[in-house]
Amino acid sequence: MHLFIHHSDSISDVKVRIQTICNGFRITRQKLVFGGRELARYASRAKDYGVTGGSVLHLLLKKLYDPLLVSLITTSGQVFYFHVDLRKNVGYLKKRISKEGNKGFLDVDDQEIFFRGEKLDDNRVLGGICKDGNSVIHLLLKKTVKDFLLEPLLLNPAVRLPQGTGGTYLMQDSTGLSYVSVFKPMDEEPMAVNNPQQLPLSSDGQGLKRGTRVGEGAIREVAAYLLDHPKSGPRSLSKEVMGFAGVPPTAMVRSFHKVCCTKDAKVGSLQMFMKNNGSCEDIGPGAFPVEEVHKISVFDIRMANADRHAGNILTGKGEDGKTVLIPIDQGYCLPENFEDCTFEWLYWPQAKVLFSEDTLDYINSLDAEQDIALLQLNGWDVPEAVARTLRISTMLLKKGVERNLTPYQIGSMMCRETFNKDSAIEEIVREAHNSVLPASSEATFLEAVSMAMERRLDELIK
Repeated sequence: MHLFIHHSDSISDVKVRIQTICNGFRITRQKLVFGGRELARYASRAKDYGVTGGSVLHLLLKKLYDPLLVSLITTSGQVFYFHVDLRKNVGYLKKRISKEGNKGFLDVDDQEIFFRGEKLDDNRVLGGICKDGNSVIHLLLKKTVKDFLLEPLLLNPAVRLPQGTGGTYLMQDSTGLSYVSVFKPMDEEPMAVNNPQQLPLSSDGQGLKRGTRVGEGAIREVAAYLLDHPKSGPRSLSKEVMGFAGVPPTAMVRSFHKVCCTKDAKVGSLQMFMKNNGSCEDIGPGAFPVEEVHKISVFDIRMANADRHAGNILTGKGEDGKTVLIPIDQGYCLPENFEDCTFEWLYWPQAKVLFSEDTLDYINSLDAEQDIALLQLNGWDVPEAVARTLRISTMLLKKGVERNLTPYQIGSMMCRETFNKDSAIEEIVREAHNSVLPASSEATFLEAVSMAMERRLDELIK
């Protein structure tokens, strides 16, 4: 596809033009890559990334997984939620109803499913039913089952997980009826040798985000879980499975496929599949609880996340029925520098609210040196540049809350306004570099960072 753009066009302008030309290529689904780098800053101009006449851009559409949310509502008021695959048929849906509806309370043979007055054949594909928004189908029982005369059955095709630019696989349980985990092989990460999106291989090992390396996304996914400490204490001491920010349990695994002839295993990250109602892209941020937004902001600031957008925050319901936010896709956290830090929550109203006392207590309990030791204990030979990033970002978070700053004020210091304008944290690091001798120790450098950071923070609150 040939596209004519002006020198003054922003990345946002380019994406709007693509959406206009190619019906269905929504802006939120587009990822543009040029020269091995994602054009992620909407306000920056295309030419700032080096795009000139004749340049070739790679357009990736964030493909959607096929699972959709089913809400099963009984006449007695009970509600069951589960996922099915759009490519499955009505017969499969009946099996899921039997399984999910309270320990198989319905036999498959006792079910008849209708849509708009038409009885659906077992071979009817669900994707053909759920074309527009929420679809309501009705379940009729051939015999009476006390308290479980079911109507209606809601199918929501919008509730799906966004797929990134690398290989991602939903893993099912032994029955094939439930998703239990998400597997991301290292060799299928963006710009890696087996990347399914056919992105060009990285020429220097750099990932799509500056400061990350191709093939290290899985390691960072695991690191994110390890460092998402529960409120009760460090991950190494606490027995709790879920941490403060709710990063799904994640581990590094070797995986074989029974169909493959090769003896080689895929190595990658395996993350627990979290039941959800879709991503934050589908909902306005005004509905999100302040504490839920704050837990994401604390995590992202501390981890210097280079890829926090609304599509990789899922929404769900807690045990109390309240909305919870679930951060996924942490493959670009803990970069070697702060060049590509991006936090979409900066533009949400909750980011301008002060942290609660509970959150402040959690922040004050964080210890970067302890975290680095934990990562090393779990097998990651943490590069010095990554360790430095964690030390500095943790320092900024702690010093920021000491001065009663909001997530917005702290987070804004880590994110560039435009492609060519350094962020405040980058300026602080550069100032520290210029103030110490080249052979200075890491402790001396960090002390210089601390002093420069405090001056900048004090200017901010004047």
